[in-house]
Amino acid sequence: MPKETLYLKLERCVQIPSCDVYLKDLGKLYCRDGALLARIRSRKVYTLKEEDGGRKVISVMYLIAMLQAEFPQLEVQTIGETEAVVKRVRVDRYPGALQALKICFVSGICFFGASFTIMTFHNDIGIVRVFGQIYEMITGRGSDGVTALEISYSIGLALGIIVFFNHIGGRRITKDPTPIEVEMRVYENDVNQALAETADREGKALDVDG
Repeated sequence: MPKETLYLKLERCVQIPSCDVYLKDLGKLYCRDGALLARIRSRKVYTLKEEDGGRKVISVMYLIAMLQAEFPQLEVQTIGETEAVVKRVRVDRYPGALQALKICFVSGICFFGASFTIMTFHNDIGIVRVFGQIYEMITGRGSDGVTALEISYSIGLALGIIVFFNHIGGRRITKDPTPIEVEMRVYENDVNQALAETADREGKALDVDG
């Protein structure tokens, strides 16, 4: 039997809707032999148990050992991550009232939290007094609290926030990722790295012995 080469690009984090984990769920696979590739893709790797807490760390070494035990003539080339964090995610097509309530709660926290932060910052720097002094220097009259300076500053602040976050409503201004998306990716990578290292340290990762 001629030797075949399988290229495996393992993903760092994988989300699946069921407890059964297949090789096709863990990343991208390529092999010139289409029939062999189909068998490999449908190979079950693991079944999530209740004690796993809905997630499992699977090492690429375990996958290589499993594949070469079943296909002795197969050569596996890995070009992706060394470990995959598999998480079971239950996605409801029609979200219930509790999920809608959570969205409203988080939105309210973000809105009022940001508003409070902006107001306390302005209070700390005394922006009302500064605007009043600038207005009096330019016009020679005292400020009544609502002038062109306050109005233009408020409009500019809103436009600046929209441009910075690169998002308004359901649309992007540019194709670049928003700062929130960047921070979420950084946070997700840090969490997955911590999960993988903790599982290795506690011996809970699916890996080869030794």
